[in-house]
Amino acid sequence: MSSPFLKLGLPAGSLQEATGELFRRAGYKITFHNRSYYPTMDDPEIQCTLLRAQEMARYVQDGILDCGLTGYDWVIENDAQVVELAELVFSKVSRRPVRWVLAVPNDSDIHEIKDLQGKRIATELVNTTRRWLSNHGVEAQVEFSWGATEVKPPRLADAIVDVTETGSSLRANNLRIVAELLTSTTRFIANPRSAMDPWKQRKMEDLVLMLQGAMAAEGKVGLMMNVRRKDLQHVLQLLPALMKPTIASLSDPDWVDVNTIIDENVVRVIMPKLKAAGASGIVEYPLNKIID
Repeated sequence: MSSPFLKLGLPAGSLQEATGELFRRAGYKITFHNRSYYPTMDDPEIQCTLLRAQEMARYVQDGILDCGLTGYDWVIENDAQVVELAELVFSKVSRRPVRWVLAVPNDSDIHEIKDLQGKRIATELVNTTRRWLSNHGVEAQVEFSWGATEVKPPRLADAIVDVTETGSSLRANNLRIVAELLTSTTRFIANPRSAMDPWKQRKMEDLVLMLQGAMAAEGKVGLMMNVRRKDLQHVLQLLPALMKPTIASLSDPDWVDVNTIIDENVVRVIMPKLKAAGASGIVEYPLNKIID
């Protein structure tokens, strides 16, 4: 009898490298092969496929894939019937959600939603945009954009609905935001039948746990030090701990070991203060995963 395996979809394109790095920090090594849409993972029970995020939810819904990573926006756009197992807030630029916004040229006479009546709107997010307009009682022509959407106004469209993280591309193309339709983050989704299969369910839950642990550790470091008992309270007051520091006795009864987790960007500020407060043997060490 052949061993079971989990069919996992990974987002191709702009999120591919960020996804690979997240999996690496979670303890899974993914190898991407040139001109191949089938990366290999060092877990023989997981079979990977690279797909555009726009298509992922449909293939997961239909059971061609057991699970995958895609944006909440594409789940909504495809009205996909999938099970969401986790939200994973990462993107190609930042840890912030992306926003789908309606934008127009700076000199456009469109200033609010009702001004879109009868206008032409270009977007990849066609179904969501049509539903949004309908909810506001506006009729407009919404057409699919195959890319470079921000360059289409004013010659090819009156307005666009496009995705942005920082807004820099919109500003560079002399566009201003009129309204926000949707905010989106990456989600780990599963096929409903796969989510009820005991082996696949456990495999997916373990994978999600490791991914969330890797994300929780991002920007954090461990800090350990030796402290005289008489200086302990002063040292503890300086520590902005993620959790209460671990304090362990040493062979010398006058000293204790203190171990804690802090934000990496405060280490350079807090280390001199800790030393001045009486801590010694201060060691900073990296963290790969934090699991509560």
